[in-house]
Amino acid sequence: MTTMRDLIADLPAQLRWAADVEPPEVPAAAEMLVAGMGGSGIAGDVAAVVAEAAGRRVGVHKSYGLPAWVGDAGPLVAAVSHSGNTEETLSSVAAALSAGLHPAVVASGGRLAEMAADRGWPAIVIPAGPQPRAAVGYLAGAVLRLAEAAGVVPPMAADLAEAADVVEGLLDGGDGPAVALAADLAEGLEGRVALVYGGHGPAAVAAYRWKCQINENGKSPAYAGTLPELDHNEIVGWDADPRLGRDRVGIITLCDRDAHPRVSRRAELTTDLLGGRVGVVGTVEAQGRSVLARLFSLVVVGDLVSVAVAERAGVDPMPVEIIQTLKRRLAEEEA
Repeated sequence: MTTMRDLIADLPAQLRWAADVEPPEVPAAAEMLVAGMGGSGIAGDVAAVVAEAAGRRVGVHKSYGLPAWVGDAGPLVAAVSHSGNTEETLSSVAAALSAGLHPAVVASGGRLAEMAADRGWPAIVIPAGPQPRAAVGYLAGAVLRLAEAAGVVPPMAADLAEAADVVEGLLDGGDGPAVALAADLAEGLEGRVALVYGGHGPAAVAAYRWKCQINENGKSPAYAGTLPELDHNEIVGWDADPRLGRDRVGIITLCDRDAHPRVSRRAELTTDLLGGRVGVVGTVEAQGRSVLARLFSLVVVGDLVSVAVAERAGVDPMPVEIIQTLKRRLAEEEA
């Protein structure tokens, strides 16, 4: 039986697949807008960070339709849906067509892949199988290769390969440093709501990924905050009811060595100042050279933490029954 730990162990292979995939011909574009939800939408967040580091821009849209500015700006619209049938993403495709734009596609099949094949849109079809949240290497890698083909990001194969090597070393066949660290952090989070902080850039994207994975795999509430913004509001939010933060919240801070030095200092001071108000569980340092490797080094620890949280709670990380129920009810209303 495939477990979520097995799927996490497959992340290096997914990244290497993306490094080796042959991207289709894509019209040159000054910028890109990624439309996708959930485990597919995170691919846009990854691409946005990589593009920013290269001095380019990738926007991310996680809703129905498209932003009103798209028609005038004319970005490359990349529609990303693991199943190929995500309701919101298909709506974004319809909006792109109405604006006179032909989207690029990342999907494992479904309606989106069919439309791309029928209409000749640029597409990368990823391997089917894992749940969307367990296919982040395929999804993010494919989006990056589309962006590369359009000239929005630099060549990505080497960075994808480095990210695979870094993640593989952290996993080390299930006995690596990421596994041990994740177990310790999950122990610190037991009985607490996870609050994951990351500085603007790779650490912030990873923090949001941690939040989503603890939600879906751990079946537990979790939240993410971004430095330095949270130092202008959230840092004050623990004074009125000190029991709430001290007894029920656990902060984990994600750090990237290439973050702005003032952001790094703010992370240290914020943790110090909040130490008497909330539970401080630990810090995770990014590994690797490239933005992509550093981001995925943080992502894989969070993925493992989410599974360890589930195991400590005695729940199965795999099913997401309430999401499936919601989708079914929405479909019934449309029928």
